[in-house]
Amino acid sequence: MTMTEQTVSPAPSGRQTLPAEERHAAELAFLAAHDDGPRPPGWSLTPRAVVTFVCGSEGQALEPPRARQPSKDEGSASPARLVIAPKFVGERSLVERCVVTLAGERGLLLVGEPGTAKSMLSELLAAAVCGTSALTVQGTAGTSEDAFRYGWNYALLLAQGPSRQALVDSPVLSAMRSGRVVRIEEITRCLPEVQDALVSILSDRRLSVPELAGTPDALTSAAPGFTVIATANLRDRGVSEMSAALKRRFNFETVAPIADPAAEAALVRGQATAVVRRAGAAFGVDDAVLDALVTVFRDLRSGRSAEGWDVERPGTVMSTAEAVQVAASLGVAAAYLPGGDVLDLMPGHLLGVVRKDDPADHARLLGYWDGPVRRRAEDGSAMWRRLWDLRENLR
Repeated sequence: MTMTEQTVSPAPSGRQTLPAEERHAAELAFLAAHDDGPRPPGWSLTPRAVVTFVCGSEGQALEPPRARQPSKDEGSASPARLVIAPKFVGERSLVERCVVTLAGERGLLLVGEPGTAKSMLSELLAAAVCGTSALTVQGTAGTSEDAFRYGWNYALLLAQGPSRQALVDSPVLSAMRSGRVVRIEEITRCLPEVQDALVSILSDRRLSVPELAGTPDALTSAAPGFTVIATANLRDRGVSEMSAALKRRFNFETVAPIADPAAEAALVRGQATAVVRRAGAAFGVDDAVLDALVTVFRDLRSGRSAEGWDVERPGTVMSTAEAVQVAASLGVAAAYLPGGDVLDLMPGHLLGVVRKDDPADHARLLGYWDGPVRRRAEDGSAMWRRLWDLRENLR
């Protein structure tokens, strides 16, 4: 396959990636000026502007309702018109329901298969609603109740006893004090008794510190704007069932895989291009190769090819996120290890993906090659004929 040439963007200095509120600071500032409608208490943007930030302005340039002079701190005026780029590929109605849930100060739980951009959506929502996505708890089997409540600086605790100075706020407690959004990633990986520490917080909007009884710091009430966004990969191993009491305190929203093949291919290209540029190279993988890669992932994910042929689904989740990683690997290889056809590398990377969970998935991938790949090759497609010739690379 031929390579396409792109201008290499310099890698960001200091940090590999930036949080959403920094990556999209200009858009957030513009939207704050553009939509001066009513906002829920503690919100940085209006609910309508939050939806626009996540879903984009559909190619239309937005204009602020009135001229706004820059402050001394800004240094320059905000742009008069700005097109807001879409950042989440999915149904706008899903994003609108999420925003309504947060505006009602109810917990939001994003569920779905791994790799469907739940974490990215939660980051974007938090950045737009309160200006920061940094208040985050990563759920694991080792996450303790302190991550949802509070801990102690034990040096100060031993020196002066329980005090506000010795108290270490959890991200949840910090969000309660400041009226912001706290994100809890993979909440179902936490043990049930740890999860249930959130029940009273989401119900009463208060958190007590018994050790500080009799002082003003013994009880913290949530400031306006506080809410929780959690994510859950319900198909993963190590998942702990949520209690009925905790489930009732969340609105569940399912984030499904991308339905449109063209949209998924565009997302894979964009994300893979960003990864390769951070590696200091230009992304040089042909569109036809990416289309074939996305087709393989979609066929194996759904259990049916685009032509309607049945496909045995592997146990591994063939997510868009995995497709991005394979595309990025192909791009890095093309840039730094040139020689030969980049398409020749695809079977090996696909084998690496399907072998992650179930050894039997190797046979399922071979079955896919013997089915749809062979049929497409027989129909005369040069791309699929080349992939069929590479079947031996899957051994």
